[in-house]
Amino acid sequence: QWQLVESGGGLAQPGGSLRLSCTASGITLDYYVIGWFRQVPGKEREGVLCITRSGSVTKVADSVKGRFTASKDNAVNTVYLQMNSLKPEDAGVYYCATRRSLPGLYCPTPEDDNYWGQGTQVTVSS
Repeated sequence: QWQLVESGGGLAQPGGSLRLSCTASGITLDYYVIGWFRQVPGKEREGVLCITRSGSVTKVADSVKGRFTASKDNAVNTVYLQMNSLKPEDAGVYYCATRRSLPGLYCPTPEDDNYWGQGTQVTVSS
């Protein structure tokens, strides 16, 4: 059985930065498309961005364009979400995920049947 594990969440000040990690065990992330998502209480989970097998960043949410990006390090089987110029509205639980079906071809959406990590909490406050 394989899993995705997010880490790197915590408290950041408005305007600050955080880098989240999504580390996989049991699979090789080089072959998977990974999506980053976030959720706040009372709201649906929303997509933040997606990183393809080649490392291209796609499907970036309008709310984070120009501030968030992603990268991957195949040597350590990890995908990163770099969050800059953080705003209070960026707070929430952040998840990484990949589709159960055709995970190497398509970006996951919240509605897909995905493998999810357990999430990591991000708080943005002064």
